[in-house]
Amino acid sequence: MKLKRLAIIALSLAGCIAASAQRYCNPLPMEVGNGGNAGGDCSVFQEGDKWYMACTGGGIWVSEDFLNWEFHQVEVEGGIPVAPDIAKFNGKFYMTGNTEQVRVADNPLGPYKILGNFHNTGTVADGWNRGFDCKIYVDDDNQPYLFWPGYGISGIFGVRLDPNDLTRFAEKPTHLISFNPMHTWEHYGDANEYSNVGWIEGPWVIKRNGIYYLEYSASGTQWKSYAQGYYTAPNPLGPYSYAPNNPLTRNTEGLVTGTGHGSIVKGPDGEWWQFYTIVFSTPTGGRRIGMDRITFDDEGFMSCKITDTPQRAPLAPVRKDAHASIPVTINKMADIAALKDFSSEREGFYGSYGIDNYSGTIWRPQPDDAQPYMTLDLSPATRFDVVEHFSIDGLRILFSSSRRAPGAPAAASLPVYKYKLEASQDGKTFFTVLDKTGNTVPRDTIYEDFEPVNCRFIRLTITDWPKSSPLGIIDFTVFGYPDGWDGPEVASPAFANSNLPTDHEYQAATGGNAAW
Repeated sequence: MKLKRLAIIALSLAGCIAASAQRYCNPLPMEVGNGGNAGGDCSVFQEGDKWYMACTGGGIWVSEDFLNWEFHQVEVEGGIPVAPDIAKFNGKFYMTGNTEQVRVADNPLGPYKILGNFHNTGTVADGWNRGFDCKIYVDDDNQPYLFWPGYGISGIFGVRLDPNDLTRFAEKPTHLISFNPMHTWEHYGDANEYSNVGWIEGPWVIKRNGIYYLEYSASGTQWKSYAQGYYTAPNPLGPYSYAPNNPLTRNTEGLVTGTGHGSIVKGPDGEWWQFYTIVFSTPTGGRRIGMDRITFDDEGFMSCKITDTPQRAPLAPVRKDAHASIPVTINKMADIAALKDFSSEREGFYGSYGIDNYSGTIWRPQPDDAQPYMTLDLSPATRFDVVEHFSIDGLRILFSSSRRAPGAPAAASLPVYKYKLEASQDGKTFFTVLDKTGNTVPRDTIYEDFEPVNCRFIRLTITDWPKSSPLGIIDFTVFGYPDGWDGPEVASPAFANSNLPTDHEYQAATGGNAAW
């Protein structure tokens, strides 16, 4: 082993970042509660020093830092609608969504009572079919507006609401934007292959520097091409101009795909943040939540870079010496990786599916596998390769918990998963990196930061899970960065005549080590 690598390990451990409360990673590890699962269509708003998130799936989540979201079961007369939105007006909180009804509460956590149905809405030709993705926006002058989509390619409509009765349209609706076949990203299909079919939905409005931004979603929540774009206007009801850098959020590869229907809000750092739905591939299906920073250029146009690796949290300090953590486990179950191992797999749900960076496959161990495990060799596996070592500092697990086991009760258990992560240099002697065998928090998405650990091998063991459904792992990812090397077992002329720099030396020389 190179002595230089040992010195680097010591430096890394001595100067590493405090892992807790520093980074987030998409999809967000949202708590699952009785009556609530963060299933997309997220509406986030601030009240005091807290932020509240309402999602399709029920319940409300509360956070002070955008890292820790606490689930609250909320009493809502008639039930929480799909795609719920909550807006504050004159000291009260109004809930809308995919419904004709407006609900009202004195507290963001309810209880919410039905105030009434929208009325004085006009005809279908005027733009109102029925309540769908309804969003109340209150302008600086305290005038409330309602925004909603008109189904399919109809686009987005808006109207002033009566300040004395938020169920009453104060005027005829205004048609703000429509599906535009020239905007390819709005088309239906994972490849946007449909020419004249789309689904415009999910309006959200913010105001910045006198400019109104109308965010909307297309092509449809069933597609990995689901995305968000925006228009700008000098007034809440337009006229709106299409932003030239659309789409704002779109990603079709990896695990963070279908980045549509969400919301924009100022965070605890005073900066703008984009929350969005994440659509998984079929047949696995399912939706999760993501968030990333919004930036504005000198002309006021928005940008948002979708991320699927650990990122600096809103309140974390900027660290120029921080390392960019990347996935170091993808597809390291290949046949050539002779030192990989796993406890069991079911036909059609192979162990390799758990690390393929794809949300459409699942690893399912055998039913009698009491503590399923997976061991991975992070280094190249042949005797002729340089032996690579990595410093690992993050763990993400996406569990599939949507199906009940045969004979299980209909009221399935909350998804409390218990697990541990171990590491090794030789594949024989392992030490514990992360011990969550006593976990009690129900989540089907896991992300954990920990202090950097240098290793070659890692092993994940699931020690317990809800027995109401079969254990399924959509993806297991360990994050880190290259951190040292040893010579190959079989010497070669090319290696004997080389003097490879360590990854730290390479990063320092290229300026590529700054993550934050």
